Amino acid sequence: MTIEEMKNRKRELGLSNSALAQLSGVPFGTIQKLFSGTTLSPRRKTIEALEKALSPGAHEHTVYSFPEASDSLRGVREPSFTYGSSSPKDTEASPLLPRDPSARARFLAKRQGEYTLEDYYALPDERRVELIDGEIFDMAAPSMEHQLILGELYLQFRACADAHGGGCRVLLAPCDVQLDNDDKTMVQPDLFVLCRKVELPGRCVPGAPDLTLEILSDSTRSKDMLLKAYKYKNAGVREYWIVDPKRREVFVYDFENNDDLLPARFSFSGTVPILISGGRCSVDFTKISRSLD
Repeated sequence: MTIEEMKNRKRELGLSNSALAQLSGVPFGTIQKLFSGTTLSPRRKTIEALEKALSPGAHEHTVYSFPEASDSLRGVREPSFTYGSSSPKDTEASPLLPRDPSARARFLAKRQGEYTLEDYYALPDERRVELIDGEIFDMAAPSMEHQLILGELYLQFRACADAHGGGCRVLLAPCDVQLDNDDKTMVQPDLFVLCRKVELPGRCVPGAPDLTLEILSDSTRSKDMLLKAYKYKNAGVREYWIVDPKRREVFVYDFENNDDLLPARFSFSGTVPILISGGRCSVDFTKISRSLD
């Protein structure tokens, strides 16, 4: 197969780059560089592994599963996780469907796992969603508590970026991130740090940020703690923060130096180091705690 044929086959099968990495044994970063055009002369073994994974019938009986959350998250882990059930039933009369008749018909004809960026961009602006591996996740409006925490986090992360330079930018939701550089996933982290150059203005941020952060709510707990931890790790995110307002805890995943899904755990009663800063910065959660009180 040519590279273009592989991309088309991957799209037909509804595979993300991370899923293809699992099937083929080719590292995610290698696949990302190959399909983005960064790698112009791939190794023959890489091509053969991808061709085998994308061949007809290669994964008819493959079952994808997410790794269990670590023991440190046991108090909030749910027994099972079906991530195709978070979108409400869409009906022909719904004002939150695509306004264009052909786009609306196409959207209604698809099932979870089949949606693409074309469907994502066809939705009206007032319907805020995320697209993850072809599945639509509706997102509720953030609470006042969520916004208070996010505002304080932005100020502290931005102060770090301004003080130490390095070309890092701190961005807030809603901002689209095309995490896998394919047409099956588009996420909106609550906050993320980007330390590489991207063209501005742009429709979205391509590829993985250096750091992502999500603030938990009752409706996003499973998605943020299980699915997104898995997705961010496999996309190449270096550091992932989960902020839990209910328990006033922070979980920090060091994906750059730790292959396991085992986060460090902090309370709101102290500071949390920003690992990608090399020890130069931390976030003082006592300020956030005082703001909530």
